Amino acid sequence: MHNLLLSYYGDDLTGSTDVMEALELGGVPTVLFTREPDAGLLARFAHCRAVGLAGTSRSESPQWMDTHLKHAFAWLKSLQAEICHYKVCSTFDSSPAIGNIGRAIEIGRAVFEQGCIPLVVGAPQLRRYTAFGHLFAAYRDRYYRIDRHPVMSRHPSTPMDESDLLIHLSRQTDLPSELLDLAALRSPDPSSTFDRLAANAAILLVDVDGPESQVLAGKEIWRARRHGGYFVAGSSGVEYALLAEWNGNGAPATGTTFARPGAVDRIAVVSGSCSPTTERQIRHAMTDGFDGIEVDPVELVSEHSDKAIARATAAAQASLETGRSVILYTALGPAADRGAEIDRQQGARHKLGRGLGELLRKLTAEQRLKRVIIAGGDTSSHALGQMGVDALTVRMPLPASPGSPLCVAHSGITAIDGLEVALKGGQVGTDRYFSVIRDGLDD
Repeated sequence: MHNLLLSYYGDDLTGSTDVMEALELGGVPTVLFTREPDAGLLARFAHCRAVGLAGTSRSESPQWMDTHLKHAFAWLKSLQAEICHYKVCSTFDSSPAIGNIGRAIEIGRAVFEQGCIPLVVGAPQLRRYTAFGHLFAAYRDRYYRIDRHPVMSRHPSTPMDESDLLIHLSRQTDLPSELLDLAALRSPDPSSTFDRLAANAAILLVDVDGPESQVLAGKEIWRARRHGGYFVAGSSGVEYALLAEWNGNGAPATGTTFARPGAVDRIAVVSGSCSPTTERQIRHAMTDGFDGIEVDPVELVSEHSDKAIARATAAAQASLETGRSVILYTALGPAADRGAEIDRQQGARHKLGRGLGELLRKLTAEQRLKRVIIAGGDTSSHALGQMGVDALTVRMPLPASPGSPLCVAHSGITAIDGLEVALKGGQVGTDRYFSVIRDGLDD
């Protein structure tokens, strides 16, 4: 592949499709691989100007990162894109033991032999904002500092108890950090401040609280890039900032349009999310042509998981054969979270995602489904891995639910190749999300 603007590693699957959607909307043809592709698979997407690699590091340990991220970053570096991005969730939830962003930055810094790593987290398009180093995020119609956010402050795996992102990162890495704050960014000479701070820091957080600061952040990152690839970290705010810069200098085309895919008669959804947002979506769907099928998460990760899968598959097939859509869920909101029981088994959360993926693969093949959904950021990464998908491209963005586009699966498995699949994080989407996907709408 030649003339790549950007390569990226997504720390989970929903976050990876979030980046792909942002780039496609900005006119940058993008492919997301679920594994490092061979030459033949890579050649099928030679027209793309951005390449992603979907990973699972959001739910992994630093030891796992030491083994897997080093290799992934080295492969991405070999593509010689102008920018290489380590993509994290815009809520920045992470801990020293799980999804350690500081450790990932250390590895990327070593692979790219780069002194300072820019970090951009604010993404106004997703209603995420950083101001003087603190992260704010929306929930429904209100805005919260991330440590007071009704959902993220209570995340079952990585609760956010600190809004100052550099303090949060200091728990995960000893690398020195600095902040290019809003005042400095809007000063007459932000470039001099960027360079001065970068000379003395290994991590440089750049504030983004709206369109103006987003443009300025993109300009500084693009200006600072160097031959052979420039490593950056952050949310899809990195792409939105760069697109603002690229559109100013005419790098990619703009104005990409997407045809609506139309409705399908039935779809299948698997959900491992405990989010109240997903709970509302499930409850709404069950009033609009979907049958809800509860899957016991403890049984799904036990030695009797095959029985749980067989029972859920039979129930789902019975509904699908009558023309109904189905949602197979392991929790209906935070009150139903059984994470404490699940975590008694090492690796159980990964096994839960794989179990849901096996369920979905069976239903897709046996019922010849054309469209499916996986809900839950951590769930999506492990579930899709069970379905034999090699790559994803965007079929239709959802402006009302940014970060969760409808995608097309590319696979060597006939039943999976061409399957339309949407992957959504727990907090993403309107209450009508599942119905919107089934009906092929964009709102």
